[in-house]
Amino acid sequence: MDGDCLFCQIIAGERAADIVYEDEVLLAFKDINPHAPVHLLIVPRKHIRSVNEITPEDGPIVAAMIMRARTLAQELHVDRSGYKLQINVERGAGQVIFHLHMHLVGGWRRQ
Repeated sequence: MDGDCLFCQIIAGERAADIVYEDEVLLAFKDINPHAPVHLLIVPRKHIRSVNEITPEDGPIVAAMIMRARTLAQELHVDRSGYKLQINVERGAGQVIFHLHMHLVGGWRRQ
């Protein structure tokens, strides 16, 4: 846990978030600046700075993130219409909060 990390503060209950899922490994909450009708952040409770810091022992955490994203997409009815899973790595790729997180983005109406 990093006391200066916004996501660690949300995990600790020190900051508010619209949490849609939580268990002993992950939290999922609505993005405060959504880019689509459905825009969630899936965040491990363990503070991992970015993909660059994932260790082999973190493999189950990453797998849990992907599996939870799939389940949330089903629950939010975007699994068939389509959704994106995105992980930004470092500032040059758009990572702003340096705690590993995955964006689940979808819900567009496409013809």
